[in-house]
Amino acid sequence: MHTDAARVTSIVGACGVTAYAVLAAVQILVLNPLAAVPGASLAQIHREMAAAGESPWTAGTLTVLGIGVALALLVLVLLWVRDDRSALAAALAYLGLLVCGAPAYFIASFGPGMALADTYGISGGDHAPYGLVLYAISALAVVAMAVVAIVSAARRRA
Repeated sequence: MHTDAARVTSIVGACGVTAYAVLAAVQILVLNPLAAVPGASLAQIHREMAAAGESPWTAGTLTVLGIGVALALLVLVLLWVRDDRSALAAALAYLGLLVCGAPAYFIASFGPGMALADTYGISGGDHAPYGLVLYAISALAVVAMAVVAIVSAARRRA
């Protein structure tokens, strides 16, 4: 039972981290440029960025976000091959990766945001709202880590 719970937790965790990375990529590469330049198509935005000598930094964005997915898969494999795995360890590992999603999102979005800013003379920050959703998920993951740790410690004492 203990290992089954760990396996389920690891699958849910890996899917959650992957979904976070996918939402971050869509926010950075699609939604934010479209919100920053209303009425323009993504292809038009990319053409104007290229004409200004800027790049959407697609490969860099996907690389940074892909590191989180790779780590989630590594944790999944490690949790499946270890005999001493626990649902608690899995939960804390994946919550920790979601916490790290906020700085990863910032790093991954910095280049594309500055390219938009330089091309259009606008702010390099988020123009679409989903960056706030990602930051909120990371903040909730911090709270969840604390709750999981406190509940686990209380159970051990009881």
